[in-house]
Amino acid sequence: MLMLGLLLSFSMSCSKNDNPVTEKPAPVDTVKPPQPSGKIPFYKLQRVENLAVETDDKNPTQAKPAAYFSLDNKEEVPASYAKTARWDVAFTGLYNSFLSGNNGTDGTNQGYGGSGKGGIIVLKKPFEEVTDVPSESDFKTKGNVVGTDDLGAFGEGTGWYLYDFGGTIRGDGSPQKTHVAYALPEMRTIIIRTATGNYAKVKMISCYKDAFTADKWFKDTPHMFFTFEYVLVPKGSTKFEIK
Repeated sequence: MLMLGLLLSFSMSCSKNDNPVTEKPAPVDTVKPPQPSGKIPFYKLQRVENLAVETDDKNPTQAKPAAYFSLDNKEEVPASYAKTARWDVAFTGLYNSFLSGNNGTDGTNQGYGGSGKGGIIVLKKPFEEVTDVPSESDFKTKGNVVGTDDLGAFGEGTGWYLYDFGGTIRGDGSPQKTHVAYALPEMRTIIIRTATGNYAKVKMISCYKDAFTADKWFKDTPHMFFTFEYVLVPKGSTKFEIK
């Protein structure tokens, strides 16, 4: 299986929020309803550094729990809220490196069966060049997960990162440059419709701890720790603006 082969060889890095959330998932009986609105202002550039997700290089084929993040509130969300509209993007799949939207009607994403009305797409443009909010018809209704790009090994369509299995696609062929995941902010932008209907454009920068440029990414660099930037605009918007 393609994914199994990738799991056996993948070695990467990631990042966590400026103020890492360490609370454990709340028991199911204490789950509260979704918050009516977020605390992050619209039209302001936000940055998240070193958002850590669970991974285990010694057991790469063992599935790890997904991590959930609210763009509206700029914080991690306990897994017990998975079937609510309290989160907007989940880190799931291989090494938790795939990004999932939160849509309750889409059986391929982490929000299936819940109240989320979100979505996720990838544009073949750098973050700075994306000014228009995609139309509703542009958002995926199936396959609502984004991961490896076809430019690299084991690609699964248009993705947010390139996987350099042998270290010769972006690397210099040395052992330390094998199995490196290269974020593609210079050519890919993630667009997320949040679970409550707002929009975010997202620049994925790195999945390695405290390493934000490709020259600092190596096979053994600590991972997965996601660093990304984003800007939110309200439901009904047609343009992404930073004010």
